[in-house]
Amino acid sequence: MEKPIYLDYNATTPIDPDVINEMIPFIQSYFGNPSSSYSIGRENKGTINKARKQVATLINARPEEITFTSGGTESNNHAIRGSVIAGQEKGKHIITSSIEHPAVTNVCRHLTLQGWEITWLPVDKTGKVNPSDVESAIRPDTALITIMHSNNEIGTIQPIKEISEIAKHNNILLHSDAAQSVGKVDIDVKAIGVDLLSIAGHKLYAPKGIGALYIKQGVDIENLMYGAGQEEGVRPGTENVAQIVALGKACEIATNNIDINYRNMFDTREKLLEGLLRNLKNIKVNTNIDNSLPNTLSIAFDKIEAHTLTTLIGNEVLISTGSACHSGITEISSVLKAMNMDLLTAASTVRISTGKYTTEEEIDFAIEAISNAVLKLS
Repeated sequence: MEKPIYLDYNATTPIDPDVINEMIPFIQSYFGNPSSSYSIGRENKGTINKARKQVATLINARPEEITFTSGGTESNNHAIRGSVIAGQEKGKHIITSSIEHPAVTNVCRHLTLQGWEITWLPVDKTGKVNPSDVESAIRPDTALITIMHSNNEIGTIQPIKEISEIAKHNNILLHSDAAQSVGKVDIDVKAIGVDLLSIAGHKLYAPKGIGALYIKQGVDIENLMYGAGQEEGVRPGTENVAQIVALGKACEIATNNIDINYRNMFDTREKLLEGLLRNLKNIKVNTNIDNSLPNTLSIAFDKIEAHTLTTLIGNEVLISTGSACHSGITEISSVLKAMNMDLLTAASTVRISTGKYTTEEEIDFAIEAISNAVLKLS
């Protein structure tokens, strides 16, 4: 067993070996420009279309509704800015939540400089948005609702289907950042009713620097960039074939193994939680286990500073904290702050996230390492 044990899969994932094997030929040999008319270009164009189908299958979309991007941040930017600029005749009001990823919150803040107004919805103590709050926030000039599918820090899954029904009833577009959800839980864009959905490759065992944006057929979206006609003109620029192939393969693997991977992530998280609760006292579980991603555990150890803990176990287990520390000043995350968590609990919070490669042996080791460190610091 290699150490340190990696238990921060929500931060990023290792590239699946089958994904690496799939993309290598497109780095070494198949270099043709997909826009070229000769064979090595046409073959790469066909490969891109195959990957588009693989991504679409994972989320039950049409291939033509998938646009490749450089990752989740670009997908969120394009979805939010592109849709509200295209629909600004309807109005300049956006509804979002107070626990979104910075790739959403910072886009919204930037748009306020250009005349848009943002309503920041609260969440309950589990980090969940109340659909009735969404409905109450709607105004005649509301152009977009953007609510993440699941939260990266605490794992809470949002009631997107209920929110989509409200959005449709009011003729408002709905975008969801699903970077943390795709590949971990079933995502069916038709069933949940979203108009736009963001995917990040490096969260589902593809490389960093590739992602996708689902744009429901008929949804009008303004370009962020202008150039030639790649990606049906929505996202111009010579396609990154190797990365696109990698994302396609990763999505195919996720589609074929969604139940197996879900069970492994869930079982290893449960084993970890049970072990920590057995060994330690005064633990606060922030994650709502009944409504969360199968792999995510946000947990606070009473009177234990999280950064001190992660540093102490850094050679044994890799996990993340629920706060940032700059020049000796602890700043809790906006997510924990929105949940009205007190400073001491937030400063004691760590996030542990399992993955499809996590083994029971690794969990046993992690339980012992974390428990010993907490007892040492107590």
